[in-house]
Amino acid sequence: MKVLITGGSGFIGTALVHNLVAAGHEVLVLSRSVQRTARLLGVPVLDQLDQIPSSDNIDAIVNLAGAPIVDRRWSEARKKLLRDSRLKTTEALLALIRRLDRPPEVMVSGSAVGYYGSHSDDVTLTEAADDFRPGFSHQLCADWEACALQAETLGVRVCLLRTGIVLGHGGALSKMLPAFRFGLGGPIGNGRQWMSWVALEDEVAIIRFLLEQRTLRGPFNACAPEAVTNARFSQTLGAVLHRPARLRVPARVLELLLGEASELLVSGQRVYPRRLLDAGYTFRYTSLDDALKAAISG
Repeated sequence: MKVLITGGSGFIGTALVHNLVAAGHEVLVLSRSVQRTARLLGVPVLDQLDQIPSSDNIDAIVNLAGAPIVDRRWSEARKKLLRDSRLKTTEALLALIRRLDRPPEVMVSGSAVGYYGSHSDDVTLTEAADDFRPGFSHQLCADWEACALQAETLGVRVCLLRTGIVLGHGGALSKMLPAFRFGLGGPIGNGRQWMSWVALEDEVAIIRFLLEQRTLRGPFNACAPEAVTNARFSQTLGAVLHRPARLRVPARVLELLLGEASELLVSGQRVYPRRLLDAGYTFRYTSLDDALKAAISG
């Protein structure tokens, strides 16, 4: 299978490329940093989709491109960048599909549990939930998904990947570890907000599952079956590191630092992967303790 990946040099993309190559698949990556990404991944890299000839036989697309969403305040310029980095790349993929002599069979396109908006309650959210909360994170994901779904009209099966916090060697966990290792970690705000998480190994396996199961299409919650509260997450991470995790971070501090973007940390979503489980996917990691131990040792 020949797979085109956008965002292939990112945290998830790098793991996916290595997994696909090890399984014998041919991988092509879109990246702005061609030479650096080619050295990192050891696969062909291009920086423009129009470099792909219309006669190329691409079997699948995995669309993971997008600027980090929680690393700084959401100014209007930042919001535009977050939208453009997702929507314009997806629109370029649609243009590519239109001009290919043979369209790919499937596109797995990124999204996030932020699709459901910021919840402060214990409601369990499946893919069928219409209880989303309006706001920037919901609209960003909803527009990204709607754009990707246009590929359905071009004969491409589309799966939407609503990903939770991905736990692996790198990513969000790498930003948390320094404070927790020094015993300075702890819950954010009241700690009652839900965190939907997934091990990196499962994230990659879920993408492979969606690529290979030809009857699957539409949205899938890419998160482990057991979401946890922020307080539970902090307690578990502290225990895995053998460090105290009692230093609470006031929500107000994050609101001052990140503004509107702080909602991703002080509120959350209790998301459940109903459609993946119904389709027969078996999670490698359902225990947060095991997932954190594997990520830290990796």
